[in-house]
Amino acid sequence: MAKELPKLAYAYDALEPHIDEQTMRIHHTKHHQAYIDKLNAAIKGTEWEEECTCDILKSLPKIPEAKRMAVQNNGGGHYNHTLFWQMLTPKSTGKPSGSLAKEIDKVFGSFDKFKEEFENAAIARFGSGWAWLCLDEKNKLHIDSTPNQDNPISKGHKVLLGVDVWEHAYYLKYQNKRPDYLKAFWNVVNWKFVEERFDKKVEENKD
Repeated sequence: MAKELPKLAYAYDALEPHIDEQTMRIHHTKHHQAYIDKLNAAIKGTEWEEECTCDILKSLPKIPEAKRMAVQNNGGGHYNHTLFWQMLTPKSTGKPSGSLAKEIDKVFGSFDKFKEEFENAAIARFGSGWAWLCLDEKNKLHIDSTPNQDNPISKGHKVLLGVDVWEHAYYLKYQNKRPDYLKAFWNVVNWKFVEERFDKKVEENKD
């Protein structure tokens, strides 16, 4: 089954002024669509064509070498962005609650300290990539960062929250000021979605 561009649960301008309409529109319809098109081309006619993207990314060593990089880059691009759109909302609660909030305080000391560490990981990512809040193999909370469109699920971790720090995610509004973009990001985090992933220890998108 060919992968398709997921619909957003909000309008392109809904995250203004924190993430601008033009960036959202281009990011979703151009960048994400391009990853989907290239992923579909890479897996067409293979045993992976019917697999969900998350399972493909968990099995990268099994992908033939001639196709592996294309699948890793474009499968990661599709998976990461599909999650990213769900991690954003115009009705953010501003901070997590419940068991996730308690675990963040336990692991990082406070929500503010967590935000600082998360932002530092995103700022320190050289070039393009992502910063993540994850659960490791033992369901321990930690911050990770990956280059390009790589994702922690490829090494057995579970993603709760991620921020895209490719320039196309923020450059139209913030230019080279990645820290400003990251500060604005907290205003549109969908903590309800993140909390559900934490409570369920993550249910993957079966696209």
